[in-house]
Order: sequence, then structure tokens, then C-alpha cells
Amino acid sequence: MTDDGGGVQGGGMDLRKREPAFNLPGSLVAILALLTVIHVVRTYLISAQADELVLLHFAFIPGRYSIPFSEQDLGWLWSPVTYSLLHGSWEHLIFNAFWMVAFGAPVVRRIGLWRFFLFWCLSAIAAVAFHAALHWGAMILVVGASGVVSGLMGAAARFVFSPSGRISRQFAHLNRRLSIPEALSNRSVLVFSGIWFLTNFLIGFGQIFGSVAGGAIAWEAHIGGFLFGFLFFPLFDVAVAESRRD
Repeated sequence: MTDDGGGVQGGGMDLRKREPAFNLPGSLVAILALLTVIHVVRTYLISAQADELVLLHFAFIPGRYSIPFSEQDLGWLWSPVTYSLLHGSWEHLIFNAFWMVAFGAPVVRRIGLWRFFLFWCLSAIAAVAFHAALHWGAMILVVGASGVVSGLMGAAARFVFSPSGRISRQFAHLNRRLSIPEALSNRSVLVFSGIWFLTNFLIGFGQIFGSVAGGAIAWEAHIGGFLFGFLFFPLFDVAVAESRRD
């Protein structure tokens, strides 16, 4: 459902709509629909051979950047963004969509559609840039919006927590943005960020010392995305909130 609020006057009474359980910005709904359509097409409507070509041209491959650009197609140019529109499985897509709903909604409400679009592109690039720096020349495919979702988490950490530490689902985007020193001294931000980094480091150690069912998780891209969102969110932030809502 989209962010259409309001009430109805009738019989001298203000009959206001109840707040829906899922009140998402329309632009976020459109993005989730796009990701779903892309996965439906890849899974059910094209052949396996055609899907291999899609991955070859639109997934991120660190090894592209160790080969002269003159010896390859232009996939190196757009794949740092287009990989974020592809997913490895329905479980992968649903997992990312769940966290995108949780953290993308307050961010898009705060910065608007076009800045959100720019944030998506740049956080996707930052995520795989960090990943590529640690896997330079590797001929591995990276797909999924996890790096962008991590960027949204990092951005949200700068403003969604009220002074009491609670999150108001509908009004979190109106909170004052914390400076980096304020964020690093906020207990809720520290606990949230600490658990997030610990989880990703454990995933990384698990992949080093063991196997991960269903393919490896690009946890390094998660780190790159989160750091981008946390450090650079002020460049996208245009919301002004004179007071916080507890």
C-alpha cells in the first residue's frame, strides 16, 4: 500500500482512516515490483542460456577490471549498478525485500524519489567497489540488492532512533539527523551497528572456515554499502525536522 493518507468529513464527524499495517511509499513499492518482475522473467520466461547471458552482461564481476576495457564489452560500465537488480533465488529476493521495506521506507520518505534513486546507484557502486578491492581479479558473479539494503541501514542509523531509543515506524523520517560523533555515542545506534557488523563478520568467517549453503554471501559488499550509507547520507538528506518524535 502507498502513502496516501487523509480523512473523510461526514455527519459532523471526522472519519479518519486507520493507519494500515504496511504503509509504504509508492516509489518503494514500484522498486520492489521491478525486482520481482525481473526475477520472474529470469526464472520462468527465458531459457537458461539466455539467463546466463543476462548474468554475464549485468552481474558484477570483479575480474572485469583487471582486463583492458578495449578487450571486453561495456558490462564493466553498468554492472556496478545493474547487479543490484538481479537475485540468485526467490529466498534471496524475499530476504532483501523484507529489509528494504524496514529501512528503505524511512529513507525514501526523508529524501524523496530522485535522491533515493541516486542513493541506490551510488551505494550499489560503493558496495561492490569494497568487495572488488578484497577480491581483485576474481571471476565470480555478484548479484543482489544486499549492498544497497546495507546502505539503507547505514543511512537509517543516522536518524531513525529517537532519544529514547525507540523507532516510530511512521514518523522516524522526521527525526533530527545525528552527527557522526552523536551517532557513535548513541546506545541504540551502537547496539544496532555492533550486531550488524558482528553478524556480517561471522558470515565472513563462516565462509572462510566452512561452506555456506546456496552459494557464498558477499558480506564484504554489505560492509561497503553500510559504510557508504552511514558516512555519506548527509549528502542526500534534505529533510528538516525541528523536533524529534518519541
